[in-house]
Amino acid sequence: MKNRSGCTTLSPYTAPGWLPGGHLQTIYAYSLRQPMNFSYRRERWQTPDGDFIDLDWIEPSSPGSSLVVLFHGLEGSSRSHYAICVMNEIQRRGMRGVVVHFRGCSGEVNRLARAYHSGDSSEIDGILRRFREREPNLRLYAVGVSIGGNMLLKWLGEQGENALRVVDRAAAISVPVDLRIGAQRLDYGWSKLIYTSRFLGSMKPKVLAKISAHGLPIDGRALRAISTFREIDDLYTAPIHGFKDAPDYWQRSSSKPWLRQIRVPTLLISAHNDPFFPGDALPTPAEVSDRVALEFSQTGGHVGFVTGKFPGDLSWLPSRILQFFAQAVE
Repeated sequence: MKNRSGCTTLSPYTAPGWLPGGHLQTIYAYSLRQPMNFSYRRERWQTPDGDFIDLDWIEPSSPGSSLVVLFHGLEGSSRSHYAICVMNEIQRRGMRGVVVHFRGCSGEVNRLARAYHSGDSSEIDGILRRFREREPNLRLYAVGVSIGGNMLLKWLGEQGENALRVVDRAAAISVPVDLRIGAQRLDYGWSKLIYTSRFLGSMKPKVLAKISAHGLPIDGRALRAISTFREIDDLYTAPIHGFKDAPDYWQRSSSKPWLRQIRVPTLLISAHNDPFFPGDALPTPAEVSDRVALEFSQTGGHVGFVTGKFPGDLSWLPSRILQFFAQAVE
């Protein structure tokens, strides 16, 4: 089968019959226990502004000339289910892989008052260019998941032709390309109850620690009381990262307006039943460049994509990503 950009693909994704519905597909994939067939090696990079980021590497005994860089989703890490399944497949193929932790997501609070945000394409730029400068002849592939994918897509669009000097191919998975719509979806109904409360449970202690360490003018009681992304983005994310308020942050950070400018061959994978982002808001072929391949399944949830007989596995997604990357050298 070929998609609109002429790339051969695996069979289109369809969730197994025993795993119905976007919520169940999302939660089950998150909870599915899987072995780590590798060991990470941690490296710390100092950032130009006096902070740090941590990177977790997998490196075979005889590494080849390609590297897959993975940018995780909101409050994710190298231990997220999607990171493990992608790195397992990279390890199986004898490739090199690295999971880049956004500031404050590696298990240690970062030094500065700022953290990371959904439109932080400048952070993506510095990281990818550093990989390229270290190994100029490297085949460099980038994967972004959820908001990590939004950052990556925004960077690809902003850079246009210049991105071709840095990365060879890219893939973005379950991306909320319009952050306003994504926040509205997560701040309502079951999604608010199931997902937003969990995300905020991880984010609030980090912000409280920053209030204490940096004397931020944020009311800790107000922070503890918030229950929506709109509230935390108004209170902390937007002002600390230079935005007027949450709507300004969402508008200026969304990747959707940049998709027509992408020149690097890029694969977008999402599901119409993603509980984080409505299927009718996914980009259409007219809203992306001819270098962007859209693969939107009816099922799969948010970074779900479980396949096989019960209990299933997470092999489809990494296989599809690496198949797309392999076409760069065919």
